[in-house]
Amino acid sequence: MFCKTSDNLNLYYEVQGNTEANETLVFLNGLTQSTISWFFVLPFFKEKYKIVLLDLIFQGQSDKAENRRDFDQHAADVKKILEQEKINKANIIGLSYGSLVAQHFAVNHPTFVSKLILVSTFAHKTPYYEAIELSWWRALELGGYNLMLDIMLPSVLSENYFSNPIIPIQLMKEARLDAQQNKQAIFHLMQATKERKDYRKELEKITAPTLVIQGEKDLLLPVHLAQEVHKHIKNSKLIVVANAGHTLNLERVPEVSGYIKEFLA
Repeated sequence: MFCKTSDNLNLYYEVQGNTEANETLVFLNGLTQSTISWFFVLPFFKEKYKIVLLDLIFQGQSDKAENRRDFDQHAADVKKILEQEKINKANIIGLSYGSLVAQHFAVNHPTFVSKLILVSTFAHKTPYYEAIELSWWRALELGGYNLMLDIMLPSVLSENYFSNPIIPIQLMKEARLDAQQNKQAIFHLMQATKERKDYRKELEKITAPTLVIQGEKDLLLPVHLAQEVHKHIKNSKLIVVANAGHTLNLERVPEVSGYIKEFLA
């Protein structure tokens, strides 16, 4: 299905799970992910909850706009879908890039948020993060998504995942490349993160009960960044997943889904 944004772009979304359920879960993707990225997570929730999956503008099946989009605009797009589906309140679950959209959604549209789950998240950047961000940017410039993916994967998947992958690394690369990632679209998504200011003070406006989940071995976003998010959201709880990396919708899925189910209950 598609929803029109306020600037007349097509935003792709799916409604799955128990469509008659009283509670809704909205899943927001990581940087180069799409709705399919939640495949292993959905079985833990589809019987009890109505589920909304979506591709942000520049992702998956949604439009690739000419101009960059900031996180406030992404959040407004999510609100458009909820309004179209007549959903007045939802549990918002965001991973990495999606967790930043979730933060802005909770700040800008608090009445729509029942509970907030931020997975592999941060609110400010460090020189270490900016060095990784620059390496991805340069790789995308020089070698396209193929080279960027080679450089990304060791930062977003733990050593344990490489030894025991749910999806073999080579198969994952082939699937991502087959998805024909749009180079300019990825630049636009990365630009939003690159230009985002320190958001820690804004987090203090969030009133929804919040769960922060971070991988202990997350190289891209070390645990101390999640601790800062936790510190600035009053009604929040932090869980650190031992020996897990950044991409927690692929790593330790039963454990992470269990934490989310317990929090929602």
